[in-house]
Amino acid sequence: MSLRPSTSSSAGLRVSTTPVASAVRVASVAMLLVLATPSLARAQACCAGGSAITPGRLEAHETALVGVELRAASVLGSYDSGGHYAGSPSGDTEFDLEQDIFGAVRVLGRGQVALLVPIVETRRQAADLSRFGGGVGDVNASLRYDFISAGESRYVPGVALLVGVTAPTGTAPESATAPLAVDATGIGAWQTNLALALEQTYGSWFVNATAIVAKRTPRFGQTLGTQVTLLAAGAYTFDNDMAVALSVSYAFEGDATDSNGNDVSFSSKRLTSVSASYLWPIDDTWRLLGSVFVEPPLSHIGSNQPASSGLTLTVIRSWS
Repeated sequence: MSLRPSTSSSAGLRVSTTPVASAVRVASVAMLLVLATPSLARAQACCAGGSAITPGRLEAHETALVGVELRAASVLGSYDSGGHYAGSPSGDTEFDLEQDIFGAVRVLGRGQVALLVPIVETRRQAADLSRFGGGVGDVNASLRYDFISAGESRYVPGVALLVGVTAPTGTAPESATAPLAVDATGIGAWQTNLALALEQTYGSWFVNATAIVAKRTPRFGQTLGTQVTLLAAGAYTFDNDMAVALSVSYAFEGDATDSNGNDVSFSSKRLTSVSASYLWPIDDTWRLLGSVFVEPPLSHIGSNQPASSGLTLTVIRSWS
């Protein structure tokens, strides 16, 4: 699971969860017929369903993967500090593109180490001024360890712990030099992340609940508030291992604090995002994942954040 922050419009908290799933191999046809019919369904739901929710996560039979995610989004408007939504002014537009290059390898049996390198581009127009720019974003490294795998127990859900760190390798907003700051690609601070994921399979269904906490280092005498993201997702796996998934995330953070520890009024942030995705396993080593997402343009479900909608396409190559 790749945990990383958003650069605001890039995902509010865009936690690029890298999921994984397990495949159950049965030693004999007799065992399969007598014992494993429910278990096979649970394993398929876990594998394809988990991958439909978090593309960079290794499935149980995989030892490594690499992938590229292409993301395109358009800003619809923004939420003010009071949570009221307003559409973008006439003539003002913003289009965000991103290409995430990621990889993961298995360690210690149940563990995974992942690295994600984003390349970010932005096109903004304000009145008669239009500019395009971009560059490398903030690089993220993460570790996931599954103490219990989904489907391993009928009554106890799968439990995974995730830790991550995001380095300020992108261009911070104050370092941007292009008009309209289109060359800003990062938040300008180190970020550490800690997450707990609970997931389970029910026949062909896979469900996931994840909580993520992120802390950022101080910048210019101010420290951003602790960021918390709650994610709930469900996926359904078909007999051919294709899967569809729906997920909802809610990210919020408290007011920033100044060098004296005082709150900076009206600086807290909230953002809600809804995503639907579809997984197509081309063969045992290649898979495609497509998704559409929206940060709903409705008042009181966000604050101090832009709202956007868009789509992603991910191509993954894995090794067993």
